[in-house]
Amino acid sequence: MDEVMIRQATHKDAQAVSDLLIVSQWFTYENLFSKNYIQKLIDQYYNVQRIRKEINSISVDWHGYYVAEQSGTIVGVIGGGMTNQTTGEIYVFYLDPSMRGKGIGTRLLTHYTKIQKHIYGATEQWVAVAKGNDYGIPFYEARGFIFQFEELSYGALEAELDVSLKYKREL
Repeated sequence: MDEVMIRQATHKDAQAVSDLLIVSQWFTYENLFSKNYIQKLIDQYYNVQRIRKEINSISVDWHGYYVAEQSGTIVGVIGGGMTNQTTGEIYVFYLDPSMRGKGIGTRLLTHYTKIQKHIYGATEQWVAVAKGNDYGIPFYEARGFIFQFEELSYGALEAELDVSLKYKREL
């Protein structure tokens, strides 16, 4: 396997990041969320124009995207921000479905966690995982995240019954 490089996304990565996020949304949520909700998320959050803007808008609230790149191809992406002075949150974290189980997700999470901890001062880290997400839940639990509560998924309508599980770990 070619070496995987973890780095901050640049403007030229916007299309590849968008493409990966769209493929990953359908792969991960196709049987969990309504098609309408998935498409709404894609249209609102994973379009190239928004990705470009988010790549260029780094702050405490949004640290930008970090990518895993192998042989010139983006195979993973993670992003998030601080929700208060000591709490980091992962807002976006997806891997090319064909790259699962190769340690790339763990490397991305480890790299990103170091950024939240050492640059932004996070002492705890949160993530929302779709209820029934049999890819994400075991991954996070194996890395020390502990279930806290469930809530309506971000941007979902109550009638859609799309629920997220909130997990936390101490850093």
